[in-house]
Amino acid sequence: MMQRPSQQQGPRMGGPIGGQMMGAPTSKVRDFKGTMRKLIEYLGAYRLPIIIVFIFAVASTAASIAGPKILGNATTKLFEGVMAELNGSGTIDFDYIGRIALITLGLYLVSALFAYIQGWIMANVSTDISYRFRRDLSEKINRMPLKYFDGTTHGEVLSRITNDVDTLNQTLSQSMTQIITSLVTVVGVLVMMFSISWAMTLVALVVIPLSMVTVMLIVRQSQKYFKQQQDYLGHVNGHVEEMYGGHIVMKAFNGEAESIQKFDQSNNTLYDAAWKSQFLSGLMMPIMMFIGNLGYVAVAILGGYLAVRSVITVGDIQAFIQYVRSFMQPITSLANISNVLQQTAAAAERVFEFLDEEEEVTETQSPVKLKAVQGHVEFKNVHFGYDPAKPVINNFSAEAEPGHKIAIVGPTGAGKTTMVKLLMRFYDIDSGSILVDGKDIRDFTRKDLRKLFGMVLQDTWLYNGTIMENIRYGRPDATDEEVIAAAQAAHVDHFVHTLPDGYNMVINEETSNISQGQMQLLTIARAVLADPRILILDEATSSVDTRTEILIQRAMDNLMKNRTSFVIAHRLSTIRNADLILVMKHGDIVEQGNHEELLAKQGHYYELYMSQFKQREEAVSA
Repeated sequence: MMQRPSQQQGPRMGGPIGGQMMGAPTSKVRDFKGTMRKLIEYLGAYRLPIIIVFIFAVASTAASIAGPKILGNATTKLFEGVMAELNGSGTIDFDYIGRIALITLGLYLVSALFAYIQGWIMANVSTDISYRFRRDLSEKINRMPLKYFDGTTHGEVLSRITNDVDTLNQTLSQSMTQIITSLVTVVGVLVMMFSISWAMTLVALVVIPLSMVTVMLIVRQSQKYFKQQQDYLGHVNGHVEEMYGGHIVMKAFNGEAESIQKFDQSNNTLYDAAWKSQFLSGLMMPIMMFIGNLGYVAVAILGGYLAVRSVITVGDIQAFIQYVRSFMQPITSLANISNVLQQTAAAAERVFEFLDEEEEVTETQSPVKLKAVQGHVEFKNVHFGYDPAKPVINNFSAEAEPGHKIAIVGPTGAGKTTMVKLLMRFYDIDSGSILVDGKDIRDFTRKDLRKLFGMVLQDTWLYNGTIMENIRYGRPDATDEEVIAAAQAAHVDHFVHTLPDGYNMVINEETSNISQGQMQLLTIARAVLADPRILILDEATSSVDTRTEILIQRAMDNLMKNRTSFVIAHRLSTIRNADLILVMKHGDIVEQGNHEELLAKQGHYYELYMSQFKQREEAVSA
């Protein structure tokens, strides 16, 4: 049974602000093209739905584009009818105009229906992409080495799983359909405009270079702020998660002012980045509208001149002005999408960075399977350092016979807990070997190796569930009777009956409705239920009172019978009956033997033991 480190999730931060997600610090997206290439490859699984969306987008846009041209015929017919009535040579053909109006209405209805279908498909695609990203990130977390999480805050990891993926979901669902529709609209409208008048079309196109220059200038400035947003949201999340998870300690040491100051610094940077990015993207629309209005003026003047000279009809002018409007809208949309794409790239880059992080050493292709576990453990010339340049364990060698109790003692920082992490393959050694029943632990799968061990740590971990469920975590298929038996062996049963709802009492997310000592007892019960061949106890009784410690020690002695046990303890009185005591200092074994042998040597162990004995005498006399 593996016990996970204690942690509580911090509150989720961030959300849409003006349709965009906030987010963190680099000047800009480091590799926009590479990130978008990865995102397109990731979208390869949705090739068919995207093709269908493209077809419906083309059909919807084509129907919408055809409307003004057909409606222009009705305008021309109406104008001709009015002029004929004024001259007394004819009347307005309302039947023809009515048919044109019905045809135009039908086209617009078809366009709206196809737009609805493509939006529905893209909503499904973008939601499924979010699902895949979260699933891949979740699976990636379980393949990541612990050293990554040693240097990364929980809030930063949560930000990538929640905020960055949400940003991708929102921007993809909005931008993909807009890109397709806008591109098709630009091409289709351009064709229709040239079919009406090439001269008017060229005048209308003059505004495009001016628009593109404006877009490039704004995007160049806003790009870095969108990236800053995405990063600094992770910093804010990390700080809030840390302060919320340890708010009792923070308050106990009067750290509120410092916490608020640190939060304000990150939050102010986040505010500045969010404000600047929103302001710059907000400039896009009014500037584009101003430039577009200049185009309308030029087109109206030229169109009137050509109509007077009978080069084009009045209906053509009406249709052309509609097309100019339709032409400028997708240009404006593409300009806005450029900002959205920057935001998409910023979020995608952070997600892909996490997915590309170095993983644990690949599992062996031909893993060892032990039919019967004896519990013989041997360390051979083990060297290890969290930083290879700074070794923590130097040439460690020791042997644990099956069924023996091995105690590891030494001052803080000697490497005691590190040896346990290496034994469980939370980290892989730099050199040497660790053997279980003569087999190198690297020849096991991590899952099979960890099944051999039961672990109880000083840092307890319980989740938001009932007491029964938390104990059963050690062996999910255990019956209620087996869970209760394990609880009785760990002296949990007696206090459970004093709690409301007993074994069905739900432990809250902060585990604040039970005491620290009760939490420790529950984790011990979990290890008892797992019934492993090898036990690891890291200061397992450090959080309980003296009376409870005695009860737990008796239960542990019974539990450790006929099992290989590694006990890390600072209180040497708890390991006097160990078969072998390893005394560590600076990553080396400086002494080994049983309690009596080590006392007789009067070395490091003797000094440690006597210092604790003297402390107890002083405490009693005081």
